[in-house]
Amino acid sequence: MHGTTDSKDDAVSAHAALCTTREALRARLIGREALVERLLIALLTGGHVLIEGAPGLAKTRAVKQFADLIAADFVRIQATPDLLPADLTGTTVFRPESGGFEFVEGPLFSNIVLVDEINRAPPKVQSALLEAMGERQISAGGVTRALARPFMVAATQNPIEHEGTYPLPEAQLDRFLFFVDIPMPGLEEERAILDLALSERTAVDGGARPLGRQALEAAQARVAATHLSAAVRDFIVRLVAATRGIGAGGAAAGDIEHAASPRGSIGLAAAAQARAWLEGRDHVLPSDVEALCVDVLCGRIGLSYRARAQGRTGREAIAAVLERTPVV
Repeated sequence: MHGTTDSKDDAVSAHAALCTTREALRARLIGREALVERLLIALLTGGHVLIEGAPGLAKTRAVKQFADLIAADFVRIQATPDLLPADLTGTTVFRPESGGFEFVEGPLFSNIVLVDEINRAPPKVQSALLEAMGERQISAGGVTRALARPFMVAATQNPIEHEGTYPLPEAQLDRFLFFVDIPMPGLEEERAILDLALSERTAVDGGARPLGRQALEAAQARVAATHLSAAVRDFIVRLVAATRGIGAGGAAAGDIEHAASPRGSIGLAAAAQARAWLEGRDHVLPSDVEALCVDVLCGRIGLSYRARAQGRTGREAIAAVLERTPVV
């Protein structure tokens, strides 16, 4: 009985810590509540986030502020065309004093990795990232090494810059849990952003308490235990199958040429569990799935040439599928 009480106390403390972190992030990132939620969900589920938006929309700031509130190692990598895989994974160096070789770990051995302008990284670097994101390990010098836990990649890309960029391969896109689009702020939001920026110049930030490793591990365990009913699981499967033209939602999938894989179902289920837990529930509702569906699936599909030529987007295609897919 005592163990059960301790477990409940740990769960309550973990939830309170995550809620405090969420509110601190919302205060620092005006009008970015959806991004804050998705960053936290990715952390809780071991997922990765791709953030897309025009310059100046606080994509990098959002990840830095997020990392500041997590008691974990953080590193920022600026992707450039001359970046090498060893710049991320690390390399073996000769130590004259010992007469031997030693492996020096690269930035991927950190807990939270921000890759700025990821689409500027060349294909070989993308391959190194793919292994790290998918397998939680890297291969260097003929040796495979496990990465630290937690491990999360938050990447940014600028949709209006095309020169000197490399499109992300579909296999790597499938490793991201969320694809978050950052829109331009409204007038009221921009005024609040301006006020915040001006106040930060002079304010002395005492700093919110970082989310500790023990609280994070307890939260991850509770998220994994959040109940996902058979009905909600069926709804998730119907949504992903609809991208393949199956079921009622499949009638709206005419623009989709490459459908989502089962990894989409798994990612959407895990994300819905984390959202439900953050909302204080021990079970997932269909509304959790609906709220996250577009951001989880839009980057996992490929549109037909005709749809792209007509200016349609993956987000619009998934929204249409979601609208036509019955909950039950």
